[in-house]
Order: sequence, then structure tokens, then C-alpha cells
Amino acid sequence: MVSFCPVCGKPVYFGEKKRSLGRDYHPLCLKCHKCKRQLTAGQHAEHDEKPYCTNCYMRDFGPRGSQKPVARTFNTTAS
Repeated sequence: MVSFCPVCGKPVYFGEKKRSLGRDYHPLCLKCHKCKRQLTAGQHAEHDEKPYCTNCYMRDFGPRGSQKPVARTFNTTAS
């Protein structure tokens, strides 16, 4: 059975497929969604069903990623 690449939409045949994130990719289509760096199957992260290299994932979605800043309140009253 032939599957289709989620990036380019073309058929991915058994001899050329890279399976990752539960989908089959062409080797050249499995790239970081942000920096376009070539990825190795199973050695990357995912966000919104898109592959990311570890660096881009941590920078954008890690503990200090591009999420909304948390408002902090400090008690300024001296005791």
C-alpha cells in the first residue's frame, strides 16, 4: 500500500520512506518546519503535527519558549 507524504503530498514508496511521527515522509521532505534542517526519523520533536529539530523546538516551545509571559506581582510593603 502506498502512503502519501504529508509535506509534498506525493506518493511515498516502501524503498524510499522515512517513517516518523506515525507518518511516512520522503527523505528530503523530513525537515524542521522552522529552520528547514534535514531531520533523522525518530530524532526530533513535534508540535501541531509538524516536525522540528530539537533546537527550534526548545527555543519556540520549551520552558522559556514563545508562550505568553507570566505576570508576577511582588509585595512591596516593608515588614
